[in-house]
Order: sequence, then structure tokens, then C-alpha cells
Amino acid sequence: MPETEVTQPSPPKPIEAVLFDLDGTLIDTAPDFVRILNQLRREHELEPFPYDTIRQQVSNGARALVTLAFGGEDSNPRFADHLETLLNRYEQGLAEDSCLFAGLDSALLALEARNIPWGIVTNKPSRYTNPLIAGLDLAQRCAVAICPDQVTHRKPHPEPIFTACEKIGVDPAATIYVGDHARDIEAGKRANNFTVAAGWGYLNEGEQAADWQAHITLATPQEFSHWLLTQL
Repeated sequence: MPETEVTQPSPPKPIEAVLFDLDGTLIDTAPDFVRILNQLRREHELEPFPYDTIRQQVSNGARALVTLAFGGEDSNPRFADHLETLLNRYEQGLAEDSCLFAGLDSALLALEARNIPWGIVTNKPSRYTNPLIAGLDLAQRCAVAICPDQVTHRKPHPEPIFTACEKIGVDPAATIYVGDHARDIEAGKRANNFTVAAGWGYLNEGEQAADWQAHITLATPQEFSHWLLTQL
């Protein structure tokens, strides 16, 4: 019998918008978190962590980073102090080393050239999101940025994605959502988006992006940009 050709799923056409998770998907924020967290460990006479040890936890949020560095709330009476210090330091220097993932700007430029809006749906509070995207000169290019303080429910609930689609006037079913965490893919599917798992993101050790069962999994930003250009 002849072999059956396996074809990758494609998003509905025409694509009306592309939405991205922020940390680990659109922006590489790990360098700033690594710098700040290891600085705090040195101040407490602790050895700095290897870069990848911290990178894996960035998508899990500030509490996970403090737990990694100093232990959890149950075992560390100074947990709240460490958390406040981390967030304050981060706010003061959140765009020092962070950058758009190499290879993604070509995707953004291709969308902009076709007047297809792109935006951000993140669980990162607007207190940090807005200065970050402004500091990277993305605020004027981004059609929408939805943070958890703007909605009732955060991802994996679909509300933030529905809110973003409503604000820019697009059909969720004609929208691509790209994320580097299982909750991103769950949120995108619940919002009836075409979902892309960002294999270049902040995955935990041993975790496989393909396990999230997105419509498609792509390993690198360059691979994503190439794929997107074939869909436009």
C-alpha cells in the first residue's frame, strides 16, 4: 500500500489576527530574571544558579522564582519580603537585557505589511507588561495587550483571548494564538483559536511542547516565522 502523506493542520483563511503570550513566546525576558535572581542570591551569600535553571521557571511567575531561590512560603518566613524585593528590582530594570526573540520580527513585519493585527495576551500584570513592550519599542506596533488585571479570569480561561479579539474586532476562530505553556494552548483552544506551541519557550526540564496538543508545534522562532509566511 502507498504511504499516506501526513499534512500539518492549517489555520482558517483568511487569518484575521495573531496573538502571542509574552514571556518565553514573544519576548525573551529570562536574561533580566536570571540577573536579578542571582543578584539576590549573592546578597544572601548563596551560590548563583545556572542560567537554564532559572530560565525554566520564568513562565511560572515570580512566586516560582522566589521558591526556587529561597524556598516556598511554608518553609520561608521571609518569602513575602523576597517576593517584594524581586518584583521591585524587576520593575526597575525589566527591559535591560530582555529582547524580542531573534527571528520573530520578520513575522511581525509580515503581519504589519498585510495589515493583520498582532497582539499580546499574558498573565503578566500590566504594571510590568506595558513598560516592557514600550521599552522594546513594541507598544505602537502591538494592536492590543491584555493582562490579568484587565479581566476577571486569567489564562487558561479563554476570557483574556476573547477580550483581545473583541478589542481589535476579529473572529477568535480566525485568530492564531502562540504560547509556551500548556495553559496557553488550553486558553487558545477554549477560545476556538488555531493554537501554536512555542517550543523555544521556558519549558520545565523534561517537558515537551508537543504534549500540550496544540494544532501545531514549532521548535524555533525562525521556524514559526517561516511557517506563518506560508499561511498568509
